[in-house]
Amino acid sequence: MMSQMPQLSACPSCEEPLESGDRFCGACGYDLSAVPAPPDDHPTLTMNGAVPLPPEEAADVDWPVVPQPENSETPATVHLPTDLPGTDSGGIPLPSNAPLPPTGSPVSPATGVRFDRPPEPDEYPLQAPDPRVAADPPTAGGGVKVCVACRSGRVDPDGYCENCGHAQPRERDHMEQELGPLAAVSDRGLRHHRNEDAFAVGQCVLPDGAPALVAVVCDGVSSATRPDAASLAASRQAGESLLAALPQGTHPQQAMHEAIIAASHAVNSLAQEPATAREHAPHQNAPACTLVGSIVTPTLLVVGWVGDSRAYWIPVDRSSPPARLTEDDSWAAQMVAAGLMSEAEAYADERAHAITGWLGADAYELEPHTASFKPDRPGVVVVCTDGLWNYAESAEEMAEIVPADAAVRPLHSAQVLVGHALDGGGHDNVTVAVVPFPAPPQGAVIG
Repeated sequence: MMSQMPQLSACPSCEEPLESGDRFCGACGYDLSAVPAPPDDHPTLTMNGAVPLPPEEAADVDWPVVPQPENSETPATVHLPTDLPGTDSGGIPLPSNAPLPPTGSPVSPATGVRFDRPPEPDEYPLQAPDPRVAADPPTAGGGVKVCVACRSGRVDPDGYCENCGHAQPRERDHMEQELGPLAAVSDRGLRHHRNEDAFAVGQCVLPDGAPALVAVVCDGVSSATRPDAASLAASRQAGESLLAALPQGTHPQQAMHEAIIAASHAVNSLAQEPATAREHAPHQNAPACTLVGSIVTPTLLVVGWVGDSRAYWIPVDRSSPPARLTEDDSWAAQMVAAGLMSEAEAYADERAHAITGWLGADAYELEPHTASFKPDRPGVVVVCTDGLWNYAESAEEMAEIVPADAAVRPLHSAQVLVGHALDGGGHDNVTVAVVPFPAPPQGAVIG
């Protein structure tokens, strides 16, 4: 019956816009009654072993009382390990159909999917040797930088070797940071001409004296203007927002929601350029990026995201199942959720990585996703861009490449994961943060 037909905004065959109640596509004649209704959004993975942790045995968290969800401004209730709904901050299941974008947005008017990624050349000329070999530029006496290629010529103020002319790596081509028990690494990769990813890591103390670890990873939208500036602004603002809110007693899930909103405002402000600049480059899109973040405390794990950057749960005991904690805002995820394709078919399609959610002034609607979990065993959270998970897509594949000692050697583990992506081809920028759970007391010796 027509009332039972799924409400599609576009024909799944030719992407022709549809009207409510259409039974056949007016452009290609596709039978819309054959399209299955999208299933409810439910998780398929668990964070614990075969025996679930009873609710009465779950560790209590000494947070201020959180009201039950009433609107998008209040967080969802905390979930147990066996409840992985992937809800938004209002407790609403993630939608399978996104709202329509405004006129002039660089997305498909029929589906709200961003298809404006420019074609990538087969290969960019490398600006420096493999960053795993030359991560730290050598210096000569007196602090003068020496070329990373010939290792003898001086580097001029413009960043070129006076001996061989080789361009030196820029600061963001390869970045590493270890902060206590957590760490992050970002690399330009082997095909891109610059690194458009960014990250922020930090730690703070909650009002009850418990530690909290924070990691935020952002991936610039390559087709947008200044994607590197967008990812940097978003990661910095989100990290600062979290580190300011958590010590004041804000519930971590609410803090994550607010941090994503703050990051969005930071990216939106980059589009506020003088009118003369817009006149000279009317074809340019507003800066945009994706975001994924995590908060880890001694008893609670919170994730938040917009876009297709991901967070994974990898238990220390590898006999326990790993899990993917986020659901992509992407064309492929929409096709799978609507029952139009299997996951393998959707991610094999050339449109798989077209995103349906991002931070930026031209985003048709900001919809932050957050979820809270109470793992019943130790593990690590891997927070990463698609530059990594393209080479380890499933939770099981990710668990295979995460070193067994990741919880006590986070920087080494992040380096190994970036190396895995580079060894796989390094087709994209790659950024990953490794965060142990539970968060150890500040000042504790790790390892």
